[in-house]
Amino acid sequence: MGKSIAVRLLRTRQFTVAIVLLILVIIFGVSTKNFLSTSNLKNVLLQVSTISIASIGMTMIIITAGIDVSAGSIVGVVAVIVGKSTLKGIPIPLILLIGIGVGALLGSLNGSIVGFIGVPPIIVTLGTMSFLRAMVYQLLGGRWIGSFPPFPASFRAFGIGEILGIPIPAWIMFTLAGVFAYYLRFRATGRYIYAIGNNPEAARVSGIPVKRVLFSVYTMAGILYGIAAVVVCARTGIVQTNTGAGFELAVIAATVLGGTNILGGEGSVVGSILGALLVAIIKNGMVLMNLPALTEGLVVGSIIIVSVFADILKAGRENHG
Repeated sequence: MGKSIAVRLLRTRQFTVAIVLLILVIIFGVSTKNFLSTSNLKNVLLQVSTISIASIGMTMIIITAGIDVSAGSIVGVVAVIVGKSTLKGIPIPLILLIGIGVGALLGSLNGSIVGFIGVPPIIVTLGTMSFLRAMVYQLLGGRWIGSFPPFPASFRAFGIGEILGIPIPAWIMFTLAGVFAYYLRFRATGRYIYAIGNNPEAARVSGIPVKRVLFSVYTMAGILYGIAAVVVCARTGIVQTNTGAGFELAVIAATVLGGTNILGGEGSVVGSILGALLVAIIKNGMVLMNLPALTEGLVVGSIIIVSVFADILKAGRENHG
């Protein structure tokens, strides 16, 4: 029994990613003198936290065999609204609620069209991505927020402050990862998400409210994007017209690298966190080694292609097994 569990663990994508992470840490640690410094490791945690928070939502979406390319645009819109609200002196707890509320509203827009109308997720989120990115430009009017006047120190602490030597965004990431890992594994509605990804028609026939579950998944993802946007806003101290641009690519990369099957029905929060950490370490290590930015994209892109190809091969073996 114990041996079979160990064998299954060794075969998981999460184990593979963990081994790759260990190898990269050793390589970058030996190759650069600053990689293992406390300040750099904290910087990696800050970088990985926002991607990880958003990847939790993306994990649930991809498990349902969906996709959300509007994540970065949702982050951009929430960041603008949060930034403007902060400069008006609104208390920090209320700022967080505003971010969650706006994120939930935008996520529910995707969820309504995907779940209740039945439009394919890629079409829906491509449309909302373009619409929301235009909204960011319109709301900002070509100006930055947070430079003059700057965001208050109390708000910046939410993004760069520490508790027990660990960045606050990392605490948020760990807390949300624990909550949603429990939800997906032990709650009935969490298991419904896997059932829909494996076979939506069979899930519907068995009594699972497929439309409502899809709506809730995209809404929860929107909430997580909203929290990530607040953290991004507080950490960087500014909101620009390109805030969140390309963010969805990093989130999808982390999710797929962490073992969430792009075909649906398989994935975990822990795996996505590991995937986000892998992306962050590759980026950080290559910067410290003064490697060209194109090399970073080449490495991450190659790993993603191999991961997706492995998922397709695995599905093929299972179908013919």
